[in-house]
Formats: sequence, structure tokens, C-alpha cells
Amino acid sequence: MLTAGIIFSCKEPPLPLPQPGTGQDPVNEDEQETTELTIKINRFIQYVMKDIYLWSSQLPPIDIRYEPDPKDYFDKLLFKEDKWSYITDDIIALEKSFNGVETTFGYSLAFGRFIDTQDIFAVVEYVYPGTPAANAGLKRGDLIFLMNNAPVNMNNYLDLLYARTLAVTFGKYSEDLGIHDIKDVSMEARELNLDPVLISDVIEHEGHKIGYLFYTQYIQKYNASLDSAFKLFLDEDISALVIDLRYNPGGVVTAAQYLCSSVAPLSVVNGEKTLVTYQWNDKYQYIWKFTNNRPQVEEKFMATTTYQLGLNKIYFLTGDGTASASELTITGLRPYMQVITVGETTYGKYTGSWTIKPEDYYRDTTYYTDFANWGLQPIILRFANSLGVTDFKDGFYPDIPAEDVLLGAFPLGDKDEPLLKKAIEDISGTPVLARKKAVIKAPYAIFDRGFSRFDANKRELLFDDIPVQHLDQK
Repeated sequence: MLTAGIIFSCKEPPLPLPQPGTGQDPVNEDEQETTELTIKINRFIQYVMKDIYLWSSQLPPIDIRYEPDPKDYFDKLLFKEDKWSYITDDIIALEKSFNGVETTFGYSLAFGRFIDTQDIFAVVEYVYPGTPAANAGLKRGDLIFLMNNAPVNMNNYLDLLYARTLAVTFGKYSEDLGIHDIKDVSMEARELNLDPVLISDVIEHEGHKIGYLFYTQYIQKYNASLDSAFKLFLDEDISALVIDLRYNPGGVVTAAQYLCSSVAPLSVVNGEKTLVTYQWNDKYQYIWKFTNNRPQVEEKFMATTTYQLGLNKIYFLTGDGTASASELTITGLRPYMQVITVGETTYGKYTGSWTIKPEDYYRDTTYYTDFANWGLQPIILRFANSLGVTDFKDGFYPDIPAEDVLLGAFPLGDKDEPLLKKAIEDISGTPVLARKKAVIKAPYAIFDRGFSRFDANKRELLFDDIPVQHLDQK
């Protein structure tokens, strides 16, 4: 588990503001104040990125006095391969999201376009129980084609995720009937605590008892929900386990460590073998080596999980939404057990980050009052499994390819759902005789998907707070 660290920083005198007559001078006192705030935020960004950013040695030389937009300045600093670091001016909402607290309708959507008509639609991937979407009757496979009595289009489709109130028209789609069973509902988003263990069940097929777990995000405070699922699987004496990560963007490393330790072979877990190793920037890699701080460069299996399944083989259902901590789980287990992936290629995220706020760097709270809700999520390390596998930029290609069919979809956890069906057939060696279901012949393409406005931010491997040396602003 990543714990304490040391940040080495030095005092720097305030940079002078541009002076009148230089071409960058403020016009009035209000603009002068805005410029001072912008420079303070830019300086905060600069300190953090020089100190702990994985690619700190590659930072371009940019004068922070002439960067009027801190977010643009941050983007200019990013290494060419870095598509994950980000900055926000609403750190409170972001951290809530990381902990499963969302203001949401409670559904995850994929957005598509019919090739022949170019009509835009949203299709439901899954729905959390007890949410506005669930109460409105929305289910996996339902197609939303109108909102607020207007067609869904490229300009408004994200309102289906971001709006606070919404009226939608939805229905089912089949080749012979088109859109049918149409309903009009109104929803109001609510702040909800969302347990990521959405489904845990035991499926019986041809003498096999197969555990199925649908897991939507790695959140440590819900490890007890994982325990409930693993207890069910032990009590039912399952012969195989399928974990559905197709929509899981990642989360906290300690939750991934917990899940891996609950399913891996007992000799690996009790022997606390290496799960993954970490590579920091040159400065921090030297510090951890010099101080012999092994927890900062190596994550081990933990022998203290509540339940241990002790498996030698495991199946993961994957898609392009499978990222970060999900990919760490897959690659971290592969050296020790047979890991079989079913579905589509994963996202490709082999780095970790830390949420950094002004309070982490500044002792004087009055200094950052006017930008206290800003925060950075810079990449601080890359991870590799115990065999050195890292830099999987193109994701992991599935061992057993299968398409995540959404129009005409079966419920998640249903034996006829295509990804689960393929896994069950590989486990049992016998086919699953699918029930007859309408086949969608109309050509369409999925161009986006999401659950909340923090989707991109969730594709992170998140670490615990790292104590830092405060900066002296006097």
C-alpha cells in the first residue's frame, strides 16, 4: 500500500506581475487581481509538476506570468504520451465521485448512431437499483431517442448524463417492430451513494456452479460488499468465477489489491507475493531506493482479506471501458494463475495518479482561499506486473472475443448475455442453448459511452494521500 512520501521543495520568491506598457499590462484593478490569482494557481501547478509528475524531466519551459488560463497551462505541460493527467476547479465533486457519491440519474449509457438514418440514440448499459432511472423503469438495452421532446443529437446527448432534470422518451428496438413499448418519463438527478458491487450470483450450467460478479468501480469503502459476494461464492462452493469489468474504469489501488488477494492462489496470498511494481520519476525512484522504502515501489498481495477463494483460474469480462485498476487486476494476477479475458480489448492504462489539492502543499490556508477547490490529478508513476509487463498502450486483446450487444441486450448475469455465454461455454465445454431473441439487423455504431461527467477522471489508478513538505509563502 502506498503510504508516506517526502516532497523536496525550495522557497521561491513571488514572480513579478507584468508592468504597464509592456504589452501584457492589466487594464484596471479588477484585471490585476485576476492576473494575481491566475499566477498563484499557475505557480501551484508548476510546483506540483516539477516535483512529482512522472515525466517531470520533460516539462517544457513556460513562463507562468503569461498563461491567462491555468487549465490551458496545465495541458501545455503534459508529456506527449500522457492522456490521463487532468486539472479541475471542482475538487470536492471529483473526490465524491471517486468514492461512489454522484449526482446522477443512476444509469450508464452508450451513445450510437444508426448508419442508414444518422439518427442519434442512447442505449442503457446498466442501471443502479433505487435510482431515478430505475424508478422510471429504465433497463439494460432500452433505447432513448427523445429528451425534452426533441431528438437526441450530437449537441445535446451528454445532457442525458449531466442534466439535473430531464424528460426522456425511451423504448425497445427490434428489426420487425422498430422502436416499440414507448414510454415518457421525467427524472431528477439525486446525490447518491453507489455500491459498485452491483450483481453477485451463482449460475448453474451442466453440473458447474459459476460465480458471477458485476463490479463497476474500485472503491475501498465497499470492500465489505466484495466480502459478501466472496462469502456467497464460498458457501455455494463454486467451481469457477467470472468477474465482469467491462464498464469498470478503475479506482483506488487498495481496492484492486483487496480483490486480487481475495481470489488468487492461497500460496501467493499468504506468501504476500508481488502484485505490481511502481516506477516513479528519477528523483522519487532514487529517494525510495536510498531510503529502502519498499512499499513505495512494490504492491504485494495481502494475507488479511476476510475471505480467500484460492483459485487457480479466473475469467474477466472486458471492453473498452475496462481501464486502470481493472487492468492492474488482470495483469497483476496473470503471473500466478490462469487469467482468461472474454469480450473486447481493454482501454490501455498502465499509470497511477494522486489527487493533489492546495492544502497538500501550502501551510498558510489564507494563501489559497481563492483557489481552494482547484486540484490536480497528475500521473506520478507507471506500474508493471511481477514479470515486468507494462506500457500496454493498446490495451489487452481478449483471449475469447465477444461483442457487447446492447440493442436487443440480455440482462447482465443472464446465461444468454454474449460475453457471459462465451465464458460459461469455455468453463463447461458445452454450449449454452440461447433463447430466441430478436436480432438487430439495422447497422449502427457506438461512438461514446459514460456514466457521469467524471468518466475520464475515473480512468485512474488512485493512491492514498502522500504527506508533503509545505511551501513557505512568506
